[in-house]
Amino acid sequence: MKIHEYQAKAVLRKFGVPVPRGEAAFSVEEAEKVARELGSDKVVVKAQIHAGGRGKGGGVKLADSVGEAKQLAGEILGMTLVTHQTGPEGKEVKRLLIEEGLDIAQELYLGILVDRAEGRPLVMLSAAGGMEIETVAAETPEKIIKEHVDPATGLLPFQARKLAFALDLDKVAAGNLAKTILKLYKVFTDTDASMVEINPLVVTGGNEVVALDAKLSFDDNALFRHKDILEYRDLDEEEPLEIEASKHNLNYIKLDGTVGCMVNGAGLAMATMDIIKLAGGSPANFLDVGGTANAETVSSAFGIITADPNVKAVLINIFGGIVRCDRVARGVIEGLSSMEGDLPPMVVRLEGTNAEEAKKILEESDLSFEVASSLAEAAEMVVKVSA
Repeated sequence: MKIHEYQAKAVLRKFGVPVPRGEAAFSVEEAEKVARELGSDKVVVKAQIHAGGRGKGGGVKLADSVGEAKQLAGEILGMTLVTHQTGPEGKEVKRLLIEEGLDIAQELYLGILVDRAEGRPLVMLSAAGGMEIETVAAETPEKIIKEHVDPATGLLPFQARKLAFALDLDKVAAGNLAKTILKLYKVFTDTDASMVEINPLVVTGGNEVVALDAKLSFDDNALFRHKDILEYRDLDEEEPLEIEASKHNLNYIKLDGTVGCMVNGAGLAMATMDIIKLAGGSPANFLDVGGTANAETVSSAFGIITADPNVKAVLINIFGGIVRCDRVARGVIEGLSSMEGDLPPMVVRLEGTNAEEAKKILEESDLSFEVASSLAEAAEMVVKVSA
């Protein structure tokens, strides 16, 4: 789950991480009120959407007065902000963050996430703050300092000092940076975050270290432990079909293709999308219906898949391990029979326990299925009918 910058900074404050003074505003009038109360010579007006690159898209502006802050708030609030992360359709700005301006001496980058190849948390620090870290990693990887962390001990003080002093900062600034790194790692572990990214993390003229921006995302499976963070969820920033899928405990992610995918098991779903691409098609979604795939699950899943107007055909790929294929086939027929309207072309591939019996059940049903004998054949068939 992602949250907005102003919400992320509220989390950081609880852990003692220095952040600029500021508040969220949902109207021009609120923005003017916050700017006046800040009493700062410089005021920053920031669009709040779940995407990076807001500054380049015109969503972050600096004001020299309360009046200018009000004017900028009126321009940004309600705009469709397009960045490299939103796609060409962009996102409507429905809330702002109004903050005090700071005396910035240097911009740094700090990121904490799990290095899956190493199976350990990784802290990354760079003097190339304010830039897209992907560009830095691709063009000048030597500018990124990395430190892996043993989960059993956590980030140790000497590791934080090692990172901080590697940037050749002023001694006072480096000491403050080391303390901030330790606090940010505690944010990462104590909130079950999947990523903590501060870009930029700034050093002020007074050698203070402040999180000027903040991006936090959290492990959905751990949110039951963090009801306060779950309250930050903004449904306006999420794909409507993904929200609907979550209500039925379905793992669904919308993509841009034309072939809908209904699969049991995340690994099989990934493989299914890959083989559709190899066959010349493009998957319209990732969908893992889980290990049971009963009639209710199938009906809900199919309704979500076909609600996407880009879907031209559907591939149902089920491996009967925990659940028998014949039970899945009956669930598919029962679920689809309850749906109204015309159904798109469907290709089914069932493998595993009672697969032959399942194929017979599908072929004898009143519904129109193309039954494939292998995944490769299924991919070719569904790509053909989706063209």
